[in-house]
Amino acid sequence: MDVCTKFAGIEKLEGSWLIHTNCADIKVVFVTDEIVRVRTSFDKEFAEESYVLMTTAWEDRLDPLFEGERTRVNPVIPEVIETEKEISFSTGKVRLVFTKDPIGFDLYDKDGSLLYSDLHGSPCTLDSNHRVNHYSCMDEDDCFYGFGEKAGILNKNKAFLRQRATDAMGYDAEKMDTLYKHIPFYIRLNRNTKKAVGVFYHNFYESCFNMGCEKSNYWHRYTYWQADGGDIDLFLMGGNTISRIVDNYTFLTGRPVLLPKRALGYQGSSMYYPELEKDSDDAVLGFIDTVKEEGFPIDGFHLSSGYTSYDNKRCVFTWNTERFKDPSAYFHAMQEKGAENVPNIKPGILLCHPWFDEFFGKGVFVKDSKNPDEFAVGSWWGGPGAFWDFTKPEAREAWKQYVIKNLIAVGTNSIWNDNCEYDSILDKDAIVDFDGKGGTIGQLKPIMSTLMCKLSNDAVKEHDENMRPYSVCRSGCSGIQRYAQTWCGDNYTSWKTLKYNIPIITGMGLSGQPNEGADIGGFSGPAPEEELFVRWVQQGIFQGRFSIHSASNDNTVTEPWMFKSSTDLVRNAILLRYRMEPYIYSCEYEATKNGAPIMRALVYEFQDDENTYDNSFDFMFGRSLLVANVIEKGAKTRSVYLPKGCKWYDMNDNYRCYEGGQTIEVPVTMETIPMFLREGGIMVMADNQLMNMENDHVKDLKLILAPAEEDSRFVMYEDDGKTNDFKKGIFRKTTINVSGTNVVNVDFTGEGEYGDTVESVMVEMIRKDRSPFWITLDGEQLEHYLNRKKFEAAESGWYYSQTERAVLVKYKNPGKDVRLTVSFEDFDLIGM
Repeated sequence: MDVCTKFAGIEKLEGSWLIHTNCADIKVVFVTDEIVRVRTSFDKEFAEESYVLMTTAWEDRLDPLFEGERTRVNPVIPEVIETEKEISFSTGKVRLVFTKDPIGFDLYDKDGSLLYSDLHGSPCTLDSNHRVNHYSCMDEDDCFYGFGEKAGILNKNKAFLRQRATDAMGYDAEKMDTLYKHIPFYIRLNRNTKKAVGVFYHNFYESCFNMGCEKSNYWHRYTYWQADGGDIDLFLMGGNTISRIVDNYTFLTGRPVLLPKRALGYQGSSMYYPELEKDSDDAVLGFIDTVKEEGFPIDGFHLSSGYTSYDNKRCVFTWNTERFKDPSAYFHAMQEKGAENVPNIKPGILLCHPWFDEFFGKGVFVKDSKNPDEFAVGSWWGGPGAFWDFTKPEAREAWKQYVIKNLIAVGTNSIWNDNCEYDSILDKDAIVDFDGKGGTIGQLKPIMSTLMCKLSNDAVKEHDENMRPYSVCRSGCSGIQRYAQTWCGDNYTSWKTLKYNIPIITGMGLSGQPNEGADIGGFSGPAPEEELFVRWVQQGIFQGRFSIHSASNDNTVTEPWMFKSSTDLVRNAILLRYRMEPYIYSCEYEATKNGAPIMRALVYEFQDDENTYDNSFDFMFGRSLLVANVIEKGAKTRSVYLPKGCKWYDMNDNYRCYEGGQTIEVPVTMETIPMFLREGGIMVMADNQLMNMENDHVKDLKLILAPAEEDSRFVMYEDDGKTNDFKKGIFRKTTINVSGTNVVNVDFTGEGEYGDTVESVMVEMIRKDRSPFWITLDGEQLEHYLNRKKFEAAESGWYYSQTERAVLVKYKNPGKDVRLTVSFEDFDLIGM
């Protein structure tokens, strides 16, 4: 066993520093002035060969694979001061201090606050089982967020967490570990300083985090990370705020992909239809017709793998023509109905697959560790199978061409990458190509699903370079956000799952993936009861992915109209999601710039309010809207904590105003979706009902504003939602800036070449204490109406609602930058 205990010297390299210890070398390099890499290597090789990092300050042998995706920056050169006791590296934003005896690193912000500390004396070890271990200090009540997709509450203090993606069908959403993703990243928030730091281990061996579950009287309270091999390749991220740390993390591992609009709409799905003995195509087309007849919107259909059934076995890239008589005709018919197919593909190949010999001849499989001339075998759907090796260039190219020929060219630009955890390969020494170097599945297993999604996108682009791909994935490692929308796997139908899927999704949001959702209604187990289904849809409309999908064990199919007496409630909720399209798509765009989640843990927005630190079940929808879904059976009320620092307006109670920093109890019925607009919030919606996110356009725009003392800003983003024209500048960004209180100015500033589809604008501005004195649009006074019917009949003007205590302003879209001014100044009506 090797234990790092003694400092043995330091040398300056090009753009980095190498610290020598008694048994390992430690390389220090600053990627930015807030991101520092501290890489401890016992073999001292420091090979640069990452499938994950998208911003580097060094040459990497895999750079050609990520041409156009990876950015090379110059390392930041800090001020370095060495004394007898320590070596400090200062950038102006953070200061990294290495103490020589007892050895260890500490990270401080520019104000001198301690953000992170090694467990000094022996922070890094290589144990007798060849596992690497890294120990860090903690305070007893520290908060730990992230870790990817994890069950249970949001704050993982005192949790033991494994990083090992598994096919966890029917998992317990409160207690089970592991799930489907492998993301060794977390955010530590100190309750005393209210400052946060990001901790990312760039290592994808199976690993575990112990976040204070054990205690030793000989050491300061500590956490540890342990991996089955590799280096302790640690990235520390300063910035102090959780939002800045997520920004830094996605800068490092890749910005989230801008999905096509259809990916944000309702995605129909069920295992039922593709498993019919024949004419599954007619059944799915009939389902789409029924969706429309019942008055529901829709944008796509997740096509389960039954279409690949061959002798009742799932054989990827084949088509069962008894079920789908003419795949191309079927795909095009679905396109015409505005519901593009998202066909399911899997990387496991049954040994009985009719094309198995062809695949084997191309050398595409993970190899057996004992006999490299043979493929490794693991359990698979329907029997033993071999597994595609996406770390091999030739295998990647072959897979991409099969995807193009058998799916993309048939008529879709969407791919559902499923069952890609590779956890049924029990031999961790099974051999993978590792782009020519050779490696093991134990070293690179979670990389496979992320590369699989890259190939799905590459296949779409190769077939038509201007089409925007839509990839969906169940698994993934750090960086999966670059390529795919994800979902939290095959969840179990229960009230517990409804509740705990919320922190699973918001935890993924704090792990760099804003585009996460859950199977609405539950995938595994019995059909949901009526109340549960309604509440699940009401929660699901705020998720990054919205899909009702099931494989129920009671021979039922979960569909929006399955309960006649509640169909209106389900329809109304989904229609609300579609009216929120401008807001959702703008949040999607924001995520591509800084990683901001769509469903945000309260602590992301309200880090200064310690009462949000342990709140797992309420969330912010974007920046402006707090949502507190009903998640308890038979509930008549809902308790909601409103964060301090601003007022809140109840969207269900005529904008009733509450002071922040208190817990309130609101009555609920089956219709109720508790939502609260934040003071300073800007909510943009469609006033015309969209029924298809990709093909319908916002013609009547509605804004709900709650002016505050501080200015507020929202960027409304729009493009065609399906091509890559936005990369050529064909988009429209409208910056909405709200300033002032007595005289409120709402400035609209446009940018980009995409045509504006908005014809009319309605602004609903909350002001509880008084009506406006006057309102102008670019200096021209708008007419004041005292009668609601006359206001509604007019083309432009304003009306003050005594019921809501809010002013309604409407006007035709002027098609240019414009200022709306609303005066709430005193008006001396009687001249005194």
